[in-house]
Amino acid sequence: MGQVTLRGVSKRYGAVEAVRNFDLEVLDREFLVLLGPSGCGKSTVLRIIAGLEEPDQGTVAIGDRFVNDLEPKDRDIAMVFQNYALYPHMTVQRNIDFPLKCRGMPKPDRDGLVAEAAESLGLTPLLDRRPAQLSGGQRQRVALARAIVRRPEVFLMDEPLSNLDAKLRVQTRTELIELQRRLATTVVYVTHDQIEGMTMANRLAVMNEGALVQVAPPSEVYAHPASLFVARFIGNPPMNTVTGTPARVDGELGIETSGGTIPLTAAQRQAVEASGAAIVAVGIRPERIVIGGTGPLPATVAVVESLGSEHHVICRLADDQEVVVRLGTDIPVPKEGPTVRLGFESEYLHLFDAGTGDRIGP
Repeated sequence: MGQVTLRGVSKRYGAVEAVRNFDLEVLDREFLVLLGPSGCGKSTVLRIIAGLEEPDQGTVAIGDRFVNDLEPKDRDIAMVFQNYALYPHMTVQRNIDFPLKCRGMPKPDRDGLVAEAAESLGLTPLLDRRPAQLSGGQRQRVALARAIVRRPEVFLMDEPLSNLDAKLRVQTRTELIELQRRLATTVVYVTHDQIEGMTMANRLAVMNEGALVQVAPPSEVYAHPASLFVARFIGNPPMNTVTGTPARVDGELGIETSGGTIPLTAAQRQAVEASGAAIVAVGIRPERIVIGGTGPLPATVAVVESLGSEHHVICRLADDQEVVVRLGTDIPVPKEGPTVRLGFESEYLHLFDAGTGDRIGP
């Protein structure tokens, strides 16, 4: 069983609390992505699972074994690092073979497993080369082959694609997904790149400042962010947030901003009242905003960015809050400079307590 369970895990480095009261269960054969900004503690969590760091508190289990007191070599895991960690003086064959040789496996058995791993990753023609003779993508494949040749219960991957160029990252993402499905194994994958997280994960575990803030499938994290941090972190462009105060207009509760009052649905009004929030951050995805008509928010068109398949229209409200609108190429694009009105359906709004960052309502 490749299940990984962390309960109450905390880790300090002096005055810095890198990981705080961390609870997470990674399911057997799941591709789970630990996602968050640099310095949020995700690599520390991975190293604690691997046994490269010892938690100050809490337990770590792999399968049905508690592994806190086990050395990394006894945890039945394989780790793929950002810098590949290949031995420069060894050939590809010997790099892949090395962990099996350390285990004392007979050479005929090792040769068979190395050949199988190399074939699965397209490395057979490169077995006699050294790392310096390989491209970045080829070195990454060697690191993966060295990991899979051991047939571990769990793969731990720490930003393995960060050194690759954009085109190769896309290709290697697909290869990693296919590899995980073919091996039917558990993967815990660390990245700060939300595109990697959204496209690769069965579930995302989003971290911020050492804490776990949301665990859910990527589609759920995008559609229902649990906090203001998640809302602003997930999405490209990220979710727009406009702050305002609850106020009644013609007897109906809305969110009053510097440019106008944002109307709410009945369920949203009820949720805002129940929350008691003094200041509300209203979130709206860029693709849910329309320009023109009688929208509630006047804004000035500051910049129009053309990306080929779409346009990003960057608008500024009266109080200089910035709103990005995503438009398809079949929609007329406004010129920079004039004032426009921004409209949206209230059902697509996300509401957050601006003080605590917590989600309000549905």
